[in-house]
Parts: sequence; C-alpha cells; structure tokens
Amino acid sequence: MPLPSAGPIRQAAPRLELLTPAETAAADRAAASLGWPVAALMENAGRAVARAIRACLRPCHTLVLCGPGNNGGDGYVAARHLAAAGWPVSVAALAPPRGDAIAAASRWGGPVAPFTADSVARAGLVVDAVFGAGLARDLDPGVADVLRTARRLVAVDVPSGLDGATGAVCGFAPRAWLTVTFFRRKPGHLLLPGRILCGETVLADIGMPDAALPDGISTFHNHPALWALPVPDVADHKYSRGHVTVLGGAAMTGAARLAAASSRRAGAGMVTIAAATAGAAAIYRAGAPGVIVDERGIAVLLLDARRTVWVCGPGLGVAAAAATLPPLLAAGRRVVVDADALTACAAAPERLRGAAVLTPHAGEFARVFGPAGTDRLAAVRSAAAETGAVVLLKGADTIIASPDGRAAINDSAPPWLATAGAGDVLAGLIAGLLAQGMPAWEAACAAAWLHGTAATRAGEGLIAEDLPARLPEAASEAMRIRSL
Repeated sequence: MPLPSAGPIRQAAPRLELLTPAETAAADRAAASLGWPVAALMENAGRAVARAIRACLRPCHTLVLCGPGNNGGDGYVAARHLAAAGWPVSVAALAPPRGDAIAAASRWGGPVAPFTADSVARAGLVVDAVFGAGLARDLDPGVADVLRTARRLVAVDVPSGLDGATGAVCGFAPRAWLTVTFFRRKPGHLLLPGRILCGETVLADIGMPDAALPDGISTFHNHPALWALPVPDVADHKYSRGHVTVLGGAAMTGAARLAAASSRRAGAGMVTIAAATAGAAAIYRAGAPGVIVDERGIAVLLLDARRTVWVCGPGLGVAAAAATLPPLLAAGRRVVVDADALTACAAAPERLRGAAVLTPHAGEFARVFGPAGTDRLAAVRSAAAETGAVVLLKGADTIIASPDGRAAINDSAPPWLATAGAGDVLAGLIAGLLAQGMPAWEAACAAAWLHGTAATRAGEGLIAEDLPARLPEAASEAMRIRSL
C-alpha cells in the first residue's frame, strides 16, 4: 500500500484547538484532577491506536517500538490489543519503562524483540511509540537508524523526532503512513514538514473531557467553525456591502484585475481600480464591465469616506507602492498590503503599522521581518505584534496571526494553488470580506480557507483566473459545514 500524501485529518467533530506539547501535558494533569488518571487515558489511547490500525490494514507481522515514557506506554497497550485481535505482534523497548508506563508494560506478555534495525526490517508494520511530540532534542542517531529501516510505519502521537509545537524535524523523523493522536492535535500535525511526515492523521477520542483544556489556548486549525461569513440582508445596497479600491499599476495590470475580481465575488458591493498612472486606465477599462476604473489621484479618492478598504501592492510597482501606502495608512483606511507594497517596506516593518492585513509569501516575509526560521508560528505572531496588523504567511500551511496572539493554521490549499496570480486573488478576497464588516483576523482566516477550497473545486490545471468564479461554491461549502 503506497504512502499517502499529506492528507485530511479525520475527526468526528471540529476540535479546532491546537495544543503545544506543554499545553497537552497541562491537559493531562487537569484530566487527572477531574477523575481521568493517566493509566486510564493510556489504556484508551493504546486501544485507539490498535483500532485505527485494524481499520486500515490486514493482520501482518507487527513490531511495536516502545520508548520509556508515556508514548511507549501507549505502545505497550496497542500491542496487547492487536495481539488480542489475532495479530502477530512483538515489542522492542528502547529502554525500561518508567512512571505510568511501567504498569502498561507489565501487562504485555507477548514476544519481545531487540530494538535494532534488523528487527524492524523483518516487520511488515512498525508502530512508532518511541517518543511523543515533546522531544526537545535531536533524535539519537542510533534510534534514527532503527526507524529509518521501517517499510510501513504508524506513529503514536507524532513520528519520533518531530517537534509537535513547530512541525520541524529534530535531526531525523520517519515518514509515517498513519499517525494517531489524541484529544486535540498539535501545530506540528499541520505545519510542514510535520504534516507530510504524519501521513494521514486520525484524531482519537480517549475520553478526556473538554474541561481539561488549559485556559488561554490561542492556536487553532482554520475551519469554517472558527468564523462566520457575512450574510447579505434584504435591506442591503451596494454601499452597505462595502467599497473596495484596488490600486492598479501600469505594467502588471493582471494583478489588480485578479484582486478586483475576487473582491467582487467575495460580496463587496462596489470595487474600483484606481488607475492614476498614465495610460493604465484604458487597459483596465477593457476588462470586466462591473469594475469601476478611476483615474483620479489617491488624495481625491480618499475624500470619499465610503472607500473604507484598499488593496495596495499587487502589480503596483515598488516605487508606486512606497509612495501610495503612507497616505492610505495615515487616512485610517483598512488596507490589505501585498506584493510590491511589502517589498517597499523591506527591513522597515514599522512602515506597515496601521495596516489591516499583510499577506507575504516566505520571501517577502524575510525581506520585511527577517527569515522566519524553524518556528514560523512564533515568527508570524511576532510580526503581527510588531506591526499591529494581522499577518498571513502564505504557503501550503498558511499561518494567520493576530496582534492579540491568536493564530490559525490553514491546510485547505491543494498543491496546484501554487500558481502566479493566486496571491492577488487572495488579497482581493480578504479585502472583499473586510468591506462587509468582518474583523481582520476572521476575514484573513476565512479567505485562506475559501481560497484553498475554491482551488480544490477547480482541480488540477488551475490558473489564477479560475479562482474567483469558484469562490461562491467555496462559500456555500463553508456555510454548509457550519450548519452541521
């Protein structure tokens, strides 16, 4: 059976909170105080691992690799339940169990194998219960060599060596065919490369009550249950649904046109392309008839208080963006800053204060804020706090952070969304939602999800021009999911 790509996470109901390893440990302690001791949770977790394996695979020679801690304890329980179901199972222990894992290990009476690459090579399935998500050091090279030998691997919580907080690899982490985690997922299940290394992820209910969630959880899986799209009222008119103004350059005119198209599809009542550059207006007027083209300068356009939301950057040119962004911010408008306007603020993030949403890709983020490093979640949060703007770091694992510390990780984007112009569509989509009154963080989260879902609906071969027409379908899907 081939390894799956980074696929969807299966769960019965939205559990949007993403817990760091430290927060997970706090939840375990809280559960114990609420009458759910670690031994009971360990039994339920191991049973859930065995159940997930049996649901996907036929019985085969299975080797369960157990570490000394609670992750290993889950492994001993999983081995016992697989053996009880008739599977040929052996256990290989990295080290003697400790703490709550001692009791779980004592109940294993089946075969024991050495913790070696040869043992792994003989197994049709390897269960990785060596270390959980909290490993704070590089995986020992000897352990890495053993894990590297596995032909098919199921991970308990996360593949050993994967940082559950960041999705980064601590020296080495194997690629799992399936990962089974419990209670709530971790950022590392969604952030790359963690999402790829986890394979398909199953979130199992092991009986922990929601009351065990620590206070102050601030990281979430981006999902329609996290936000609500604006719904037009019967009394609405074009001005009440918001006016978006997109600054249009003279060279790369397609970028502003894509942003304008997505703003309209998002539900903005009016969309204008401000084309003050000589000769540009004629190009824009040759486009979609529903887009207003205005040749007046920004100073004149800002006199109209109904122009509350602006898009600055797509196709504008760095010099033009550097000249136009400051008056927009000084006027107190809600500005989506993208592309050339971000480059115009290279190494000067203070110039972005007052913006509503920033939408950099990795290169633009590095130019403005410095490289994001391995802990991109922390880096994006820091950028949002520094600028006072919502920051959306684009990618297959888009991160959306608010200045108040909230962050969401989006995984709705298919690989074929990586195409020129897709970012311009996203900037316009955010602006269209802002114009209808959505708060900035919620608008950015919703736009990221809709953007990816529209691309999925469009299918392979997508070009950026396909996206705006698919946005209504994506919005309908979001509303359907919220109604469940």
